[in-house]
Amino acid sequence: MKFVDEALITIQSGDGGNGCASFRREKYVPKGGPDGGDGGRGGHVIFETTSRMNTLYRFNLKRHFKAQRGAHGRGKNQSGKNGKDLVIQVPPGTLIRDAESGRIVKDFVHSGETFVAARGGRGGLGNKHFASPGSRAPRQAQKGEPGRTMALALELKLLADVGIIGLPNAGKSTLVSRLSSARPKIADYPFTTLTPTLGVVEAEKIDPFVIADIPGLIKGAHSGVGLGMRFLKHVERTRFLIHLIDLAVLPPEDLLRPYQVINRELQLFSPTLAQEPQVVVLNKIDKPGARALAGKARESLRRLNPDIWVISALTGEGLEPLKGHLAELMDGIRRVAA
Repeated sequence: MKFVDEALITIQSGDGGNGCASFRREKYVPKGGPDGGDGGRGGHVIFETTSRMNTLYRFNLKRHFKAQRGAHGRGKNQSGKNGKDLVIQVPPGTLIRDAESGRIVKDFVHSGETFVAARGGRGGLGNKHFASPGSRAPRQAQKGEPGRTMALALELKLLADVGIIGLPNAGKSTLVSRLSSARPKIADYPFTTLTPTLGVVEAEKIDPFVIADIPGLIKGAHSGVGLGMRFLKHVERTRFLIHLIDLAVLPPEDLLRPYQVINRELQLFSPTLAQEPQVVVLNKIDKPGARALAGKARESLRRLNPDIWVISALTGEGLEPLKGHLAELMDGIRRVAA
């Protein structure tokens, strides 16, 4: 199934049923009073999160959703049946906005959450409600209220504990595949990853955590250059970031440039996101001349971020210590949040 993280849909709750204007008609009751029943309530439109979904793809196939209207009231005090509620399932991490104002309607985080986005129209009252000493035979009955129509923008933000960021071809997909059971597409050219990849990391003595491979960012990503702006939102929910730097293409004359480029894009996209903790990982130590360059890079980066690790995602060198460190960080964050 294609990964889709944005969709525009229209929802409409059900109209309320009309009340009935009716009078009791029986052989031995010549002057029976009003007995018109009430109309039923229109169906609500309800969103529900389910872990069985991980994309908004189905909303590209169907964009209009309408709940059932309430049944009309009938004679003999028979009320109309309520319209059936319409339940729309979305993946956890879905953000719902009003398409016109941009106002956040609901931010789903956990699986199993529900939210009534549009309430059904109220059913109209039958004429029995309008009887009074001065009007014993009212012919008045209410019409049902119309349902509510809304245009909604759906946006999916992946629920990952850790996000891997870095310039294209830094080895993010390889790192995810080595730390977890995920098997993303891996190749030696930029933008191999066209959609975020989630993997589950299992470590001793702590609960598993989710890691996300975010497609390569480049300079100008915050304004839509490359793939970055579309996927930067997927790291907004993470607990901390792995900043992966490719030693094979690190410019010796400007060792800080890749680190500064990515962090500037984070800052321009979201100052809050730029403040998230980062673990700096220097990758591809297996490449010729990379070890000497790694030492110089560590010295340069240490004053900006002392949490620096050197690995080869391809050969596995340094991965176990890094994995243990990530697990300790996650465990500490969870304890503070508990």
